[in-house]
Amino acid sequence: MAAFRDVGSSEAQRIAADRSTNGQAPAGTKSGVTRRTAAPADAADQAALDPAAAAAPLDHATIRAIMAGIMLAMFLSALEQTIVAPALPAIGRSLADIDDLSWVVTAYLLAATAATPLFGKLSDIHGRRAILLLAIGIFIVGSLACALAPTMPVLVLGRGLQGIGGGGLIPLAQTIIADMLSPRERPLAQSYTSVMFMSASILGPVLGGLLTDHLHWSFIFWINLPLGAVALVMTSSALRRLPRHDRPHQIDLVGAALMVAAALSLMLALDWGGTHYGWASWRIVALVAGSAALWTLFAARLLTAREPFIPLAILRGRVTGTITCAAFFSIGTIIGVTIYLPLYFQVVLGVSASVSGLALIAFMGGATIGSMVAGRLLARLTHYMRVPVAGLVLAIATLGFLAVDPAGLTLGMFALLLALLGVGIGPMYPTSTIVMQNAVKLHQLGTATGTLNFFRLLGGAIIVAVFGAIVFGGARGHAEVATLEKLAAGHADFVPAFRLVFIAAAIFLAGALACVLAVEERPLHGPMRLADRAAE
Repeated sequence: MAAFRDVGSSEAQRIAADRSTNGQAPAGTKSGVTRRTAAPADAADQAALDPAAAAAPLDHATIRAIMAGIMLAMFLSALEQTIVAPALPAIGRSLADIDDLSWVVTAYLLAATAATPLFGKLSDIHGRRAILLLAIGIFIVGSLACALAPTMPVLVLGRGLQGIGGGGLIPLAQTIIADMLSPRERPLAQSYTSVMFMSASILGPVLGGLLTDHLHWSFIFWINLPLGAVALVMTSSALRRLPRHDRPHQIDLVGAALMVAAALSLMLALDWGGTHYGWASWRIVALVAGSAALWTLFAARLLTAREPFIPLAILRGRVTGTITCAAFFSIGTIIGVTIYLPLYFQVVLGVSASVSGLALIAFMGGATIGSMVAGRLLARLTHYMRVPVAGLVLAIATLGFLAVDPAGLTLGMFALLLALLGVGIGPMYPTSTIVMQNAVKLHQLGTATGTLNFFRLLGGAIIVAVFGAIVFGGARGHAEVATLEKLAAGHADFVPAFRLVFIAAAIFLAGALACVLAVEERPLHGPMRLADRAAE
């Protein structure tokens, strides 16, 4: 009965939207007639008020089939970001090229970041199914190229191709969930995707080490072929019944090129600064200056293009703009903490690499729990933004406690604090996606979700660079580039650095909290079929 009442309420809202859009109906004309004769564009705008009422309902079997396919596709993308790290030494020895090993990781991340908004925009034009199949196909071809790579340059090119495909998988999966579920049903489903992403992040290093030690490093790419083939078959058949909300768009190729070039320049500067070259070197300065100039040109293009690559309404919106900013800081902090915590365990607490990996599970496990709990609460609470607010306050307090005495905690106590930190930050994964998708029209879902994921990745790159500058001292402009090997003579030298890392992380999360508090809380409409079935 609740579902029928929701649909009835949505119908009343759509009638009200018709009157506000088309003006008061003439005497003797019913609003229902006005709605049926409205122009297609108006119908799309009205449908944005309630996606559940606009889309043809899918049965639970179809929803499960679609979810299984897109979760597998998302798992492939998330796994490939971490599975390579343990195999890097073996890859360097096998291909006789140690100097260019960092490009095996960097090429994937750069390509994935650049491709994320492109796939989102394309899915709004050509539909989710065709673009998702294209992304999976590119990912499989890239994996095959990596597995067969005879030299390091070929492997790097294959990783770039992998990244192009992988960059489309996660935002497309999140967008497909929004297409088939009502806003009130999405939080639970989006929390499942967060769990999948975090599980892959934990499994990746373990699986990569096992395959490299007991088989061959190329098997970290070979396994993508059967998994990708299964994902292709599952998504190809299941997505045929997915509701379509695409609308003809023009792709702003100039704007897209400027955005990709600006992001690549900035990420290269952040990746190389303090490690390959000093921050004051001419190469890093040139990359930063070039990125600033390209971002300026991109901003000018947004103001002048007939249909800009990213609609200005998404960047300037009271909801979309603030939640994108919150995701930039919060998800970026998660990425940075995940990368530098193992280093902290080894050089400050003095534990082995394997133990540090196990301790990191506490953080990812806490984040998984926080994401799952948030997914259930978001769908049921009227004031759902209180969930991420409470979580961020807990996370900031935990980081403050860690900063007091980074070297005086036992491993068990630190693992407990990491679990609390994960519980606090975890809700931002589903919350940022839900809030963004709830604020845009149906035909903008792909663009909005791709934009959100782009700024998540960009935030991660910037925050990782900030943490690296703090830890390795590159921010102080040393003439000699600092590396772990040069600084690891005594672990006490790292204690002040990691105190600053925890303080910086707390500041970034405080920025995320300020953005979350500024978000306009809009109701999540629609039935609760998925949540009710899960509760049973």
